[in-house]
Order: sequence, then C-alpha cells, then structure tokens
Amino acid sequence: MQKKDIDQEIARAVAVMKEGGVILYPTDTIWGLGCDATDPVAVARIFRIKKRSDSKSLVLLASGLDQVALFVKEIPPMAIDLVEVNDRPMTLIYPEAKAWPAPGEGEEAKSDRRHLAYNAVASDGSVGIRIPMMEYCRQLAWKLGRPVVSTSANISGEKSPRTYSDIPRKSAMRWTTRWTRASNKTRPDSPRRSSGSEWTARWRSFVPRDVDLGDHRIVV
Repeated sequence: MQKKDIDQEIARAVAVMKEGGVILYPTDTIWGLGCDATDPVAVARIFRIKKRSDSKSLVLLASGLDQVALFVKEIPPMAIDLVEVNDRPMTLIYPEAKAWPAPGEGEEAKSDRRHLAYNAVASDGSVGIRIPMMEYCRQLAWKLGRPVVSTSANISGEKSPRTYSDIPRKSAMRWTTRWTRASNKTRPDSPRRSSGSEWTARWRSFVPRDVDLGDHRIVV
C-alpha cells in the first residue's frame, strides 16, 4: 500500500471515529477494535461487541507524550525516560487520568474533547496509555486529536488475534460493516465510503503480522 492510500484510509478511520463509530485495525501487537477514547457511547459499544464487563480497563493509544499530557494530570519523569529509550510496545499506567466521573443512576454520561470517557479509564482513575511503535497508529491518534481505544478484536475470553485471519470471518464482516452503517446513518448526505471489509483488506495487505511483539505494562 502506498503512502497516499495509507493517508486516505487513516482519514476514513478518523472520520468514522469522529462520528462515534468503531474501527477494526492492526496494532503493534494484535488486531484490535478502536474508537474515540473521549466518547463514552463509542466505548460502551466496544464493550458490547466484545461481550466484556466495563469494569475492565482499556489500553489507549496516543500520538506522543504531548497528547498524553493533555489527558493525565502528571507525567512522571520516569515515564519520559522510558519512552525515550523504549524499543518495543510498552503501555504506561498513569495514576490520575483527566476523565469525567461515572454518571449516577438515570444520568447521562458527560463528554467533551478534553476529558477521557469515564468508561475508558480504570475504576481507580488510572489509565494505561501506549505510544505505538507503528507510525500509522500514531497518525490515527494525531489526526483524531485525542487518544484511540485499543482492545483485542475478539469476544472476551477468546484468543486475541495476532493476524487478520485469526478473526472469525463472520465477526470481521459484522464489525467492519458496522462502521459504514454508523457513519452513513450519522451523515446520510455524506459520500459513500469504502465498505468495512474492503478497508480492512487494505490494512491486511499493508501490515506485517508475522511477529508478536508483546506489550509490557509499567506503572509510573
């Protein structure tokens, strides 16, 4: 896939996330489901897709430390040092996220673009954020303007997919079709987008998935 094609696909993915949709995409470690980490409705949709309890925290992807700084109360010096020397996927657990509190019973969840969604952080207020090794993942967060949720593209409890072929075909088709429906429903007058399956096939041809780099998690 050429750079022009990559840029176009990133733009499409970002457009879907801005409209509250969910994307299926490759990451440094596995194939994942993603959405805007400041949108509680989109985050809840991911939990429903995975049939997973929202009491389990998620990993977020950020474009760099500048973006991380916008969504946590403090970046410890140790975190800066670790990011500078890191050479493999690494998630840092920050103790205090800038996030809205969980809504009370009958209340609507608060959201804006300066706070993480309440359901994107752990119950103790901490948040795990990774600066991806792969440029296109950093570009997703950069062009969205906020962190992107990154969680394995599987039903909770099932094996995480290292390659696209590890994802059951019915699940992949259902998830990718969902993006286009959500996007067109929000903006019915928008031009027709590529189908989710076509979009995913392009990523599949671009990203090598032969090596599982793993993900180290460090509390800072």
